[in-house]
Amino acid sequence: MENRTSLLLKVSIGFFLGILFGFIIAPILNDSYILTDYIMPFVDLIGKIFLTLLTMLTVPLVVSLIISGVASIGNVKTLGRIGVKTLPLFLITTEIAIMFGLIFGNLFQPGSKIDIPINTQTTINPPQSISDFILDIFPNNPIASMANNNMLQIIIFALFVGIACTLIGNFGKRVARFFEDFAKVTYSLTYMVMSFAPYGVFALISVTAARYGLTILRPFAKVIAAVYVGSFIHVIVIYSLLIIFFCKRSPKWFFKRIQGAAITAFVTRSSAATLPITIANVRDKLGVSEKISSFVLPLGATLNMDGTALYQTVCVLFIARAFNVPLTLTMQLELFVFATVASIGTAGITGAGLIMLSVVLTGVGLPIEGVALVAGIDVILGSARTCVNVIGDAAVCAVVASSERETLTV
Repeated sequence: MENRTSLLLKVSIGFFLGILFGFIIAPILNDSYILTDYIMPFVDLIGKIFLTLLTMLTVPLVVSLIISGVASIGNVKTLGRIGVKTLPLFLITTEIAIMFGLIFGNLFQPGSKIDIPINTQTTINPPQSISDFILDIFPNNPIASMANNNMLQIIIFALFVGIACTLIGNFGKRVARFFEDFAKVTYSLTYMVMSFAPYGVFALISVTAARYGLTILRPFAKVIAAVYVGSFIHVIVIYSLLIIFFCKRSPKWFFKRIQGAAITAFVTRSSAATLPITIANVRDKLGVSEKISSFVLPLGATLNMDGTALYQTVCVLFIARAFNVPLTLTMQLELFVFATVASIGTAGITGAGLIMLSVVLTGVGLPIEGVALVAGIDVILGSARTCVNVIGDAAVCAVVASSERETLTV
């Protein structure tokens, strides 16, 4: 946790130093040939290297996470009654969170006045018809899909492989173990790349600030407001309704008993680090049995990322407006898919918010350079999204326990 906090602090420092350099120092030295001929090209190169490394991670990260994750869950018969109840609840609450992200992202309209020109080297996906979009989901050549960075086809292929691993017994377990190990290697690679993040973020934001000026600062407050208001509404409305209708308890009963886990999540910004406290709160204060809590909560710490899905949706809308790219109906449908899958793959990876945001941006055809725009405020946004993630895990766990006729505490 210390390393994670240190990295986030370094990224934030890099972000604000980049703003200082781009907004203040660069304009002062604007007439200097040393700045224009040597310093800025070198800084720009550092930023491009960081973007290239982020792009390099997306395919192996998504493939290994999805195959190992699906294979570890098993089929519906193996999961049994509890799994059948848990997974749809995770999915439904995540989709609702994405809807809140779309609502508040459109309501606050962050990025609407930035209008950053798109780099000519950036590829933007042309609008597709709904039928073409559905057809394009399925890969006819998964290797080509990986080579072309077609994330939606890669995700579908990985889902099929993960499901197949659960259907063929021991042979499938061997393949699943390989991808579990490969995912660990990918995590290590992610840590390596993210150690370069402070320098990459400094380079990206300083070049952007030097080119486009102070107008780029205005929408940050709107991004933070959209994420925090959307998160608050999601928690108060959706989780309260789950507790009222399924657990027959008051929301006050629920929130009071899981406040320890919620506060820990807000401070640590890590669902995995908060998991022991979440389990203790749910078992001791909500009265959920070990059988259910030991299954639902670890699964939720990996799969149930409502706050992350909401955050990614708002950030995508922000970046789309910043680059003046209209989000078509097809792109918003893609956003639903990518925000859902990327939020699932985010758990437990240092710096994964930026990595997975780059996956979503690539998937919907937006410039990956937009990652730099939100990197510096990711610490602020991370507290809100992790808090929502953990509260959502506890709420679903309580609902599943009630459906299994367990008696919750009064």
